[in-house]
Amino acid sequence: MNDEARTPGRGEAWLAGLGGNAPRLPGYPPSVQVADVETDGRRARLIAVVPDAASPFPRARHGEVGLLEGWSLARAVQDAIAADRDAPVKRAIIAIVDTPSQAYGRREEAFGIHQALASAAGAYATARLEGHPVIALLVGKAMSGAFLAHGYQANRIVALDDTGVQVHAMGKDAAARITMRSVEDLEAFAATVPPMAYDIGAYATLGLLWRTVRVSNPSAPDAADLGIVRSALADALADIEGDPHRNLRSRLGGENRGATRRVREVLTRQWRG
Repeated sequence: MNDEARTPGRGEAWLAGLGGNAPRLPGYPPSVQVADVETDGRRARLIAVVPDAASPFPRARHGEVGLLEGWSLARAVQDAIAADRDAPVKRAIIAIVDTPSQAYGRREEAFGIHQALASAAGAYATARLEGHPVIALLVGKAMSGAFLAHGYQANRIVALDDTGVQVHAMGKDAAARITMRSVEDLEAFAATVPPMAYDIGAYATLGLLWRTVRVSNPSAPDAADLGIVRSALADALADIEGDPHRNLRSRLGGENRGATRRVREVLTRQWRG
């Protein structure tokens, strides 16, 4: 299938829409697209992991985050950190997330996928600590180690309010095999236990999302959709800049995060005692 006939995935479609005519930075594998743009008057680096049917790693051909992707994400973020080290205003880093999984495979394990993904997560965390506003935009699936490597370390997480946006430790089929239940049993269980659910509404109750936005065409955004998301990204940037702590404390207020708050309170008393 040639490029003209290929239908882009959500991550690629949203990077193209938000990036406009900005060129993709060279030197990255086809599965990692990077573009420098200006959003709301501020420089920003857009980063997306996209499918690459010709990847030399078969387990990473459908948008998974594998060896090439992990190291390349780290490079994209670390290069921005280095370039802005002495800049008075650090560029924003926007992770556009549609990642079905990390890449599971013998080659990935043998060559240290844990290190590749850790390097990406570490780069995003370093950028946040160095003063770069980091935003994750969830436009599709955000699964398992792929999300931990690409997006989870953001100051603010914005998600499309759409059934195609799912967040979980693993896909439904894999979770069913591990727990020796049917997918239907898992879905019934998730209806009463929000942390086990896949839908973005349940995930929002955990306090990890900063905002959800509704668009008309989540798979192929039009001008109106892009305007809605650009506005949300601008609001997220302003919220980050107005946060005196610039950390992840904002994630602790979710209605289903009570146990986390209580544990942290007990640990704090014990540490100070």
